[in-house]
Amino acid sequence: MLPKFLDDLGARIAELAASSPAKDIEKNARALLLSGFSKLDLVTREDFEVQTALLARSMEQLAALEKRIAELEAAKK
Repeated sequence: MLPKFLDDLGARIAELAASSPAKDIEKNARALLLSGFSKLDLVTREDFEVQTALLARSMEQLAALEKRIAELEAAKK
């Protein structure tokens, strides 16, 4: 998502400054944006989806274990 955004932004800047010394501005703007984004605590969509799936699976396992414990405690009494 981030590289696509930066590529789109770079393409738009390149269109505006196709034959001017603005190429240096494009490079500087791109570097500035990359630097700013690297300081943010961002994750990729893929990493987010993986973690969401892991959390869902963990919650299912926890619910199953809680149910089993309740059954064992009920049988013990």
